[in-house]
Amino acid sequence: MALAMTGIDVKIVVLLVVGVLAMASYCATVSYDHRALVIDGKRRVLVSGSIHYPRSTPEMWPDLIQKSKDGGLDVIETYVFWNSHEPVRGKYNFEGRNDLVGFVKAVAAAGLYVHLRIGPYVCAEWNYGGFPLWLHFIPGIKLRTDNEPYKAEMQRFTAKIVEMMKNEKLYASQGGPIILSQIENEYGNIDKPYGPAAKTYIKWAANMAVSLDTGVPWVMCQQADAPSSVINTCNGFYCDQFTPNSNSTPKIWTENWSGWFLSFGGAVPQRPVEDLAFAVARFYQRGGTFQNYYMYHGGTNFGRSSGGPFIATSYDYDAPLDEYGLLRQPKWGHLKDVHKAIKLCEAAMVATDPTISSLGQNIEAAVYKTGSVCSAFLANVDTKSDATVTFNGNSYQLPAWSVSILPDCKNVVLNTAKINTAAMIPSFMRQSISADVEPTGAVGSGWSWINEPVGISKADAFTRKGLLEQINTTADKSDYLWYSTSIDVKDGYKADLHVESLGHALHAFVNGKLAGSGTGNSGNAKVSVDIPVEFASGKNKIDLLSLTVGLQNYGSFFDLVGAGITGPVQLKGSTNGTTIDLSSQQWTYQIGLKGEDEDLPSGSSQWISQPTLPKNQPLTWYKTQFDAPGGSNPVALDFTGMGKGEAWVNGQSIGRYWPTNIAPKSGCPDTCNYRGAYSADKCRKNCGKPSQELYHVPRSWLKSSGNILVLFEEVGGDPTQLSFATRQVESLCSHVSESHPSPVDMWSSDSKAGRKSRPRLSLECPFPNQVISSIKFASYGRPSGTCGSFSHGSCRSRSALSIVQKACIGSKSCSIEVSTNTFGDPCKGVAKSLAVEVSCK
Repeated sequence: MALAMTGIDVKIVVLLVVGVLAMASYCATVSYDHRALVIDGKRRVLVSGSIHYPRSTPEMWPDLIQKSKDGGLDVIETYVFWNSHEPVRGKYNFEGRNDLVGFVKAVAAAGLYVHLRIGPYVCAEWNYGGFPLWLHFIPGIKLRTDNEPYKAEMQRFTAKIVEMMKNEKLYASQGGPIILSQIENEYGNIDKPYGPAAKTYIKWAANMAVSLDTGVPWVMCQQADAPSSVINTCNGFYCDQFTPNSNSTPKIWTENWSGWFLSFGGAVPQRPVEDLAFAVARFYQRGGTFQNYYMYHGGTNFGRSSGGPFIATSYDYDAPLDEYGLLRQPKWGHLKDVHKAIKLCEAAMVATDPTISSLGQNIEAAVYKTGSVCSAFLANVDTKSDATVTFNGNSYQLPAWSVSILPDCKNVVLNTAKINTAAMIPSFMRQSISADVEPTGAVGSGWSWINEPVGISKADAFTRKGLLEQINTTADKSDYLWYSTSIDVKDGYKADLHVESLGHALHAFVNGKLAGSGTGNSGNAKVSVDIPVEFASGKNKIDLLSLTVGLQNYGSFFDLVGAGITGPVQLKGSTNGTTIDLSSQQWTYQIGLKGEDEDLPSGSSQWISQPTLPKNQPLTWYKTQFDAPGGSNPVALDFTGMGKGEAWVNGQSIGRYWPTNIAPKSGCPDTCNYRGAYSADKCRKNCGKPSQELYHVPRSWLKSSGNILVLFEEVGGDPTQLSFATRQVESLCSHVSESHPSPVDMWSSDSKAGRKSRPRLSLECPFPNQVISSIKFASYGRPSGTCGSFSHGSCRSRSALSIVQKACIGSKSCSIEVSTNTFGDPCKGVAKSLAVEVSCK
């Protein structure tokens, strides 16, 4: 059968063919010593980044991987997601976003290595930590401990993945890209409650992994007592102080957290690049030779894949590549410069251990010197005070909380606190989904709907006495579980309906009407509500809809954490003060929604389009058709106006939406000081706003026209307020001082010529066919402020704007020397800088 292929499909096939040929050209031996991984007999200094293949699409993979390579990465690290690959025991899925082999081959096609973290427990803010839920129901099983049923399943799946990789010749020992594998994951953080069985389990896991004979080393992260057959590694915001548990293993950082994950109900985390670069440089300064960013591209928790509970659909992670796969600047560019600077030191670093010395309070030097080869790192770990230090007879300015890198032990190629890369201010251009807009300018062609029945509506419902825990009942086949009962009332009766749930949220209906709702949060998933209700005489129906928002993914015995309405459920009479306990009554249960069984997410079935679209009503399915937004920029849906639910585009779930879950009003600083130890709560933004309004729709899921959007709305919303948003760049801006090092790319030519270049401010439009169209701000002297809010200082050159306009307008990129040679000297004897903001079109 002949198949039509898109341009993207052809590109992927070509890249994979190239990858297979490339893999055949290098067959590596991978070992290690106390300094580094040793590939084909050579110690290597390696930079790695995490990209999780199910959190993007196969069509995105080549671009993400190429941007990673362009950013200076040598290795792509990924987990293997057991529950995605084996949702039913013995039935496997390695298609589409789950095409693990295809992803590894795509990495190989770009000429990069792979670190395959099989786990198979992964955490990763992924549903149930990556475990398939069916594991929970195996008789006698206890997860992540010395338990025979669990070990048998863990070994079976691990061996299957290894065998798949071997069959495709993907290990470096076979000529493939995989140079490292990981077994288990952060077990040392939580192993104490498992008692002595934890130690025997870890020994077994290491021996099992090594026995699979991959020909490459295995690691265990956060496992201080890891057996000598594997390498123990570090995870965290900083790992410069980490020491391996063996003198024969290298210092490896498997997770350098580039930001943090977003939770529904939380503010948006961000980690300043100056701090991230500082952490990276400190690690290599103090003997590290392999560092991985978690994440380099975070991506999206499509479908019901997010864990937590309450992990948001966006897994952006403030990574160097944003959720949509675009460069996050200046983070991506500044880290690229850091990687280049470190690689300039590689020859010295692999030859010897660092000699570390103090140059004063909170000032530390590390020197790698062998014969004529010498590289140095100078660090100021003070959180407030800049410093001037003398090293090898020369004077150096060290900003607080920064590292200067000297590839020749003399000249500074980069300081982590001084950024040469331009920042980008992103924006989204919105386009309405509306039935009353002409097709030429619209993406909507009218809404239709179906009401989801309240309470029991499916033939497979069942009755039990008492309240059932949700996960054991649903096996996570759906977010939803109905609990239904009734009460006979002789006379009218007012009461408070008291419901207690293990989480994560619930909606209470009395006689078919929504009476009230409750939700937990990422800090406490449990729900306790008291809802005023009124019963009529006779039989009254109580329907409680309990729902999960991702299953627990971390902690000791996390797999045993329950959900659902376990009681008590009580009626507390407001008239006579009596309490009626309904917990032990007969309850009828329904797993999932009728609409799920009828495959409404695909857009099938008979939908209603007349007479009036219901708005702000609970339990409503909506459907519309739309044309794809024009252009090639990434696409998102803005869910402003909706409540909570899930959305599908052409039958594929873009994830849970919840724009009504608002971040706390406090906890977001006006400015973020990068100096000092970072924590997940340090530099949050968007306080008092929805945690997530925009939801990624991959371009590859869209047709030019005739696309189907389906929503299931739990609590009520207005779908006509939905809009598409295409990712744009509003402005580029940069602020470079006369004390900045010159661009890293100029180091080689400068050092050979024995000269030192002056710093330069460089700008480049991010999208093809764009040019710099206007200069929104330009000032040379003492400008202040941040990107998007620069202001002139008292000292400034009057010709700065015209000089920048001449250099940049109409060009895709421009580069301007930051010196008095370019702008004149508006204030002699004063340290000056250049700040510029431009627009591209």
